[in-house]
Amino acid sequence: MQEIYTTADLIRAASGDPLIVWAGQGFAPGVRAWYDGSAVAVASPELSQRDRLAVAGPPAEVARLVTAVAGEVGPSYRPFGDEDLLRELADRVPGLEFSAAFGWMDTAEIPVVTTTAGWLEGDDGVEELLAVASPSSYAWPGRTGVRRWAAISGDDGELLSIAADAWSAPEVGFLAGVATQMVARGKGLSRQVCGFVTAELVKRHGRAGLMVDRDNPAAIAVYHRLGYTYRRVAAAHF
Repeated sequence: MQEIYTTADLIRAASGDPLIVWAGQGFAPGVRAWYDGSAVAVASPELSQRDRLAVAGPPAEVARLVTAVAGEVGPSYRPFGDEDLLRELADRVPGLEFSAAFGWMDTAEIPVVTTTAGWLEGDDGVEELLAVASPSSYAWPGRTGVRRWAAISGDDGELLSIAADAWSAPEVGFLAGVATQMVARGKGLSRQVCGFVTAELVKRHGRAGLMVDRDNPAAIAVYHRLGYTYRRVAAAHF
């Protein structure tokens, strides 16, 4: 296996795969990447609250690469990538177990959305809204990689719907932390705030991505309407 040291080389090795490029995080401190034949792996610490090992390529080559990389970075790194690939890896790599399937979505389109959403100057009210509307969110104020929050507020200033710019890479921005007050649902506020953040991310990074529960068709439909395309992905663990 050969180590990769630059984003340009990572993009070439991964044929521009946005999931792999996102995991590279512009080679922020602690990020390492390798290739072996057509297989590529990126070890990215604390990426969306996990030590992640993003992988792509032919299953046999990826299995060989994952085995070697695990010896370099340790078992805390959880392989993730296309679902079919991860299921095969769980059969091929000793000690690796399939964990969960979910969705990756990305877009290079700037959605046209009429909205009053905007970036917050701080994060007042964000934790309170997340605690009620999305307690399982990976993005919370103060967590590593969570950069800023956008919101739609009511007339009294109360936050009604929020979304975060979190774990964005130079080439792929990342949308996370989406939450809407129960009493404000069904009014299109999530679409508006996500449309605002998506447009900002695409303008700044050229592409936006996100992860979504595959059993959340309502959220997937919102993201589809904003121009995102869906990709079946999964994770495994040692």
